[in-house]
Amino acid sequence: MKETKKELSPAQRTDLLHVLKTRFEKNKNRHKGIEWADVQAKLETDPKKMWILDDMEHTGGEPNVVGYDKKTDEYIFFDCSAESPKGRRSLCYDRKALDARKENKPKDSAMDMAAAMGIELLTEEQYRSLQQLGEFDTKTSSWIVTPPDIRQLGGAIFGDRRYNTVFIYHNGADSYYAARGFRGALRV
Repeated sequence: MKETKKELSPAQRTDLLHVLKTRFEKNKNRHKGIEWADVQAKLETDPKKMWILDDMEHTGGEPNVVGYDKKTDEYIFFDCSAESPKGRRSLCYDRKALDARKENKPKDSAMDMAAAMGIELLTEEQYRSLQQLGEFDTKTSSWIVTPPDIRQLGGAIFGDRRYNTVFIYHNGADSYYAARGFRGALRV
């Protein structure tokens, strides 16, 4: 069980680092030119980010390093689970959409849950770059950051992969489905 101060115990940190290192080494194509020792050194100096990665892991995201930003000296993690994370499905897009539903409300919204976790939904560009690293969301779909002009009209966008093609679709922001969740990004 996590401690209330949002810091993992030493045993939890060790376990999480083992899981992340194993995934990192099994999927080297996702982070060419990046060394695990450098990532681990960064993680060990930031207990809050370790907490967030643990939350991403426990909700089914399977976070993994997908890049490095030289300008900010940050490693970029995305949820890399094959399908949209199981612990983050059946959500409408945002608080406005959730509040607008009069009945059969989902338990939460993707934007609120991401904010509570300390992560950001993937943008369309990030989602497409993730899809270059493998085949994701072949049976599910994931909400992605929606442009304000679409959101103002009541819509939201999501992506998936079907027929070996990445599609970006639209839906009412208040809709939710058992097979639609969201993927997050975290910079460490």
